[in-house]
Amino acid sequence: MSLFWRIFGLNALVLGVATALLLWAPVTVSVPVLLTEAVVLVGGLAVMLVANAALLRVGLAPLDRLARLMTTVDLLRPGQRLPVTGQGGVADLIRAFNEMLDRLETERATSSARALSAQEAERRRIAQELHDEVGQSMTAVLLELKRAADRTPDQELREELQHAQETTRESLDEVRRLARRLRPGVLEDLGLISALTALAGDFSTHTGLIVRRRFGTDLPALDRERELVLYRVAQESLTNVARHADAERVEVGLRRTDDGVELSVTDDGRGIGLAREGAGIRGMRERALLVGATLEVDSRPGDGTRVRLSVPTEDGEETTEASA
Repeated sequence: MSLFWRIFGLNALVLGVATALLLWAPVTVSVPVLLTEAVVLVGGLAVMLVANAALLRVGLAPLDRLARLMTTVDLLRPGQRLPVTGQGGVADLIRAFNEMLDRLETERATSSARALSAQEAERRRIAQELHDEVGQSMTAVLLELKRAADRTPDQELREELQHAQETTRESLDEVRRLARRLRPGVLEDLGLISALTALAGDFSTHTGLIVRRRFGTDLPALDRERELVLYRVAQESLTNVARHADAERVEVGLRRTDDGVELSVTDDGRGIGLAREGAGIRGMRERALLVGATLEVDSRPGDGTRVRLSVPTEDGEETTEASA
């Protein structure tokens, strides 16, 4: 029975009982109204109000839950659904809302996959141009400066040219570092463990933070897409530590789980507390959805932050790879 007919039926029942009492019960209303008659009338009105309130509370409770879910639903946290019980208007509404969430999550995952694929392709293109065009041009400039410094007899000019050499060499190193960040060639060539080791070492060198690595030796084999998601999440987590955590130590861990692998990045910084998630964390959640992974961010003020990414293996393969 729909909500409308339930409310209508209860009101009809209460009004019918009241009418029957007035017609056949020895109840009269005097003028002026006696105290006992007033008590009966007020009591009947109270019963009607309580009955209507109880039915509305029960009948509209699913709508209240639906409204709360509408205000908190997040497509980056899939699986938020309301249970559907019974039939009727409210149940049909909840069922339609759940189906709408299914469609939106599917469309979001598809569009995110296309966007991130295009982003990775653009990163590879920019990294290639940095390496081939900018890197080679700066290398040529560096060689020209060296030849000019070797040929000039002026000591002061030679020192200036050598200083320019050092500046150019530092800039070339920075360009190469940016190219590696945009396109982790070591991930494609040597695998995930080597890539994370290089990432942690580079991060420690440029930030001065102490980075501790805990990599398991019995990790299952993963496809390239899952390895890239793990690498990018670790990269973004370390970037967030450098920008916001005010930490001194960071631990990067990778271990085998029952259904896949788990990446963890833990720092001893100030934590994010109840602060709203920024673009970095939401970007990590989007990447996690691409491979059916789950991302958890645990943080309390003054107690650091821990990012955990649980990635399932594609087919539950049992093959392993060696740890570097």
